[in-house]
Amino acid sequence: MAEKRTMSTASPPTAVVDIGSNSTRLVVYDTSDRSPIAIFNEKLLCGLGRGLDATGQLSEEGIEQALGALPRFMRIAQEMGVQRIDMLATAATRDATNGAEFVRRASQISGQEIRVLSGEEEARLSGLGVLSGTPDADGMMGDLGGGSVELVELKDGQTGPQATLPLGPLRLDPKIVAKPSKAREDLDRYFSTIDWLPRIKGRSFYLVGGAWRNLARLHMDHINYPLHIIHHYRIPAAQALELADVVSRQSPGALQRVPGVSKRRVDTLPYAAMLLHRLMVAGAPKDIVFSANGLREGCLYDHLSQEERKLDPLLESCARYADHELPNSAVTGDDLFRWMTPLFPNETPADRRLRHAACILSDIAKREHPDYRAEHALIRVKRLPVVGVDHHERVFLALAVSSRHAQIDDEHNGMKIVRHLINPDRIDDARAIGLSIRLAYTLTGGISSVLERINMVRTETTLTLQMPADLAFLAGEAVERRFVTLGKALNLNTVIDRFGA
Repeated sequence: MAEKRTMSTASPPTAVVDIGSNSTRLVVYDTSDRSPIAIFNEKLLCGLGRGLDATGQLSEEGIEQALGALPRFMRIAQEMGVQRIDMLATAATRDATNGAEFVRRASQISGQEIRVLSGEEEARLSGLGVLSGTPDADGMMGDLGGGSVELVELKDGQTGPQATLPLGPLRLDPKIVAKPSKAREDLDRYFSTIDWLPRIKGRSFYLVGGAWRNLARLHMDHINYPLHIIHHYRIPAAQALELADVVSRQSPGALQRVPGVSKRRVDTLPYAAMLLHRLMVAGAPKDIVFSANGLREGCLYDHLSQEERKLDPLLESCARYADHELPNSAVTGDDLFRWMTPLFPNETPADRRLRHAACILSDIAKREHPDYRAEHALIRVKRLPVVGVDHHERVFLALAVSSRHAQIDDEHNGMKIVRHLINPDRIDDARAIGLSIRLAYTLTGGISSVLERINMVRTETTLTLQMPADLAFLAGEAVERRFVTLGKALNLNTVIDRFGA
């Protein structure tokens, strides 16, 4: 019998105001628990750190824009019921000679304490952000902001040694940013001083930051990748090096004509690509992995207890999207998970958690038209902003939940993504999970007290449905048909024992 999932207790909305070198942003999350979901996200491109290296000061225009945004941010947070606001200021504010005065005015206007992060704190929190969504991350996190780049080693669920470097594009000479080849030797010199950087050889490099996310979009468009979700998009090292090299040589004008590239990023994208290229040459990672989680998520994660951090981010975020408007008698995702566990005796821990997630999300499409539930489930689940899964696992999960309703035809457009991202045998595995869930609902009508009295027994050749005598009438024609279908999916003979325990 599987262990019971422990879910964190829901908390009120929380918010982070991120005062960065390039933008000032408010993000409101639905909760401060293990897997918060952003329910409001607004940024203003202030350019606080523009020209910082030349002037030593925050941009006056940027200051006024940032301060002007704060009353709106505070009011929105108040009206949304936010109980805690973390106000964070990063590289530009900590390095500028007028940074302290800006913080004083911002605190006065917002009524909140502004936490000016050191380079080490910024690196640590960004690293925690990656770990919050990818607990098994192993390698290095790089967070490229407007004023600096933060690097930190990730291993065994912990942040390790770190480095913060004044290499953000906004604070550099615009001539260098426009012609990044001029920065090549300087970048190599900076990276050669990081004594732990060679340790990431053969491991992963996790990228955080808007400029690098645009590189992901470029690569997706180039290879016609079918799933346009940046989080956990992975590029092998050889392809990443080629991409970075090519982009670093492009002019902003050329990049502006490329679909998928943010017009606001074209001026700095070649430099961001050069920075990535030189970091990869120095560290020799096996691949790059893009993370949607960074500093802000790391700040929330930092508030959690050790017990809360141990909760599975995938299962917790799935639970946020599951339909909780259920009667007390209804079968839950945890019930389904435990009931069907005997069907999958040889599953890996990774497959086990995907099956659990599918059970939690099993009713996500129940309010759709019956003819479209399978299709809707496939589309919705593959696009959910959940963390803790790579793209292959995400599509597997979507197919499993979809198969709970019906088998989508292989010629259906939605199956193109499935066939592109997961192997044929994995398609069969996902469908078997969906068929198991479907059988449970057909057999019991979704009533937990009935499900707990019916057992599934699997041997090498046979799948047996054991039912007590007083429930034997439930095994009608529809149940028999779906039971046989499940048996075929598992390559097992089927037997219904109407006189079991």
